[in-house]
Amino acid sequence: MKQIHARLPLLLLASFLLIFIWSGIAPKDRFTWYLEVAPAVIGGLILVRTYHTFRLTPLLYGLIWVHALILVIGGHYTYAEVPLFNWLRDAYDLDRNYYDRLGHLAQGFVPAILAREILIRKQVVRGYGWLFFLVVSICLAFSAFYELLEFGMALATGTAADAFLGTQGDVWDSQWDMLFALMGAIISQLLLARIHDRQLRFFR
Repeated sequence: MKQIHARLPLLLLASFLLIFIWSGIAPKDRFTWYLEVAPAVIGGLILVRTYHTFRLTPLLYGLIWVHALILVIGGHYTYAEVPLFNWLRDAYDLDRNYYDRLGHLAQGFVPAILAREILIRKQVVRGYGWLFFLVVSICLAFSAFYELLEFGMALATGTAADAFLGTQGDVWDSQWDMLFALMGAIISQLLLARIHDRQLRFFR
């Protein structure tokens, strides 16, 4: 466990940097690329800075890595034009490219374990019932904040932020995004709570 815990973050960081470099080579829209990869870069810098003072569980590092890849891949192609999801749209006669929905599901799925880990390790809450509720509330609040951020960016830059918004003509896109983040936060805890608890014992 100790060896895995020590090596995994470094391996994930190295592989992320390679994919990040690829993502920045001739992206479909440079401005959108900056907007989409910014959370991954900021999060990565925070993780590097806190690596020795607040090291996370291997599960959480892996989830953050997956979420970061979703962001930089979406930044390279824009969320509405990721090739695999274009193929799925055309092959199954879907009404849109659903990569954006995957991104917002991850926006609840991954932060749920992050919030859960911080709340448990900092002993903010003791009962698991309240823990589940608070984690879901935090993720939903973060999702709403991100939608407001997108709204503010669209107002500030006009059509330059269209690819960043990725609404694809859906007037309910923001509501769908928050719903998927909510579902991600619930599913994440239901699926991963026991695995997460076992790894958290390492810190106790």
